[in-house]
Amino acid sequence: MKKIYIFISFFPALLFGALTFDTSHEREVSVLKSFDIDASFLKDPVLTDLKKRKRTHNHYHSFFRAMDNGYMFIPKITRILSKADIPEEFLFLAMAESNFSAKALSNRSAAGLWQFMPETGKRYGLKIDDYVDERRDLVKSTEAAVKHLTYLHDKFGRWYLAALAYNCGEGRMNQAIKRAGTKDLNTLLDPKKQYLPPESRLYIRKIIVKALIGNDEAYLEKSEFDHLLNRANAYPLATVKLPKGERLSRLAGILQMPYQDLKKLNHQLEYDFVPPYAKRYDLYIPSIKLAKFKSDYRPADLQKLYLVHTVKSGDNLIRLGKKYSISYKAIKDFNNVRGSVLRLKQKLIIPVQKPSMDSDTEYIVKKGDTLIAIARQFRVKVEKLKQINHLKSDRIYIGKALTVYD
Repeated sequence: MKKIYIFISFFPALLFGALTFDTSHEREVSVLKSFDIDASFLKDPVLTDLKKRKRTHNHYHSFFRAMDNGYMFIPKITRILSKADIPEEFLFLAMAESNFSAKALSNRSAAGLWQFMPETGKRYGLKIDDYVDERRDLVKSTEAAVKHLTYLHDKFGRWYLAALAYNCGEGRMNQAIKRAGTKDLNTLLDPKKQYLPPESRLYIRKIIVKALIGNDEAYLEKSEFDHLLNRANAYPLATVKLPKGERLSRLAGILQMPYQDLKKLNHQLEYDFVPPYAKRYDLYIPSIKLAKFKSDYRPADLQKLYLVHTVKSGDNLIRLGKKYSISYKAIKDFNNVRGSVLRLKQKLIIPVQKPSMDSDTEYIVKKGDTLIAIARQFRVKVEKLKQINHLKSDRIYIGKALTVYD
């Protein structure tokens, strides 16, 4: 019988409504069952060896670092999996793919928490363009993974086959089953027959071992990491809709939270701003900040938020893009310019942060500023800043007015 623990942890075993068993063996059998794997697989020699190696102190450190990295969004992911009737242990497939880093990028261009290739991501409705890469969107990529895993399960009929196909591809999985003449896991993993590539044979075992560790709350309570059990499920995500051009950094200031913490939840944004083509776009904030968002957030006037350039003779989109170190396409999209012709005295919003003076071209140096940081902030080269300000070195002084754009 399932029994909910009184205390709440951010660890999956307890997020899942952890099961209690008479023995650890029964717990391990339950984990295997969630993948449609027979209990006899616990005797698999490669799995046994991997379990021993993964239960060393250093591997536990790695496991907990990954869990700590994802504690803010793991509850959301498990709820999405559960709602779709996908075993919540598939959370560990994401862990195996990316270590819960939305920034993860493979050498084959797979990206995000679930490591989607571009074509697969687009197949499941994820936008990938100049402004966003929704393979890095914590919620949308998980919803896409759910669709993909459901498709693979419907096709192959076993969750372990869906996991294997997720790694090696649908075609390779079909070929392996056809060559083996069976869907039996032990047969498919035969190292001599090599029905599946070595990385796939190890992949399914890695997921199982991670799931076993995540469900071993007896160890978690005894370990030096027991303090993590006290991090209650207090950081669920809330979805808010922001208008085009809104800056993530401005939102962080309104919510009074570190920009990097907010960025960690919204790595789908390629820039610091919401795509200019979106009337409203989903971003994620901690639920504990939702009340503050509702009370304090008001959309910004983009002309006050960004630089405004008045078109002069000789200006064109490509030159302006180079001048402000921004894609000329971004200038077009922000200003709804359909062609390439600009009008004299036409005012264009340039999506770079407005300097701290009334002048659109100057910046007052503050404590802690460096020339490199200022150059990055306004998307200009350090050498360009030095040239137009006649600086012979990188040294700058508080209170100095720097010309940002010539």
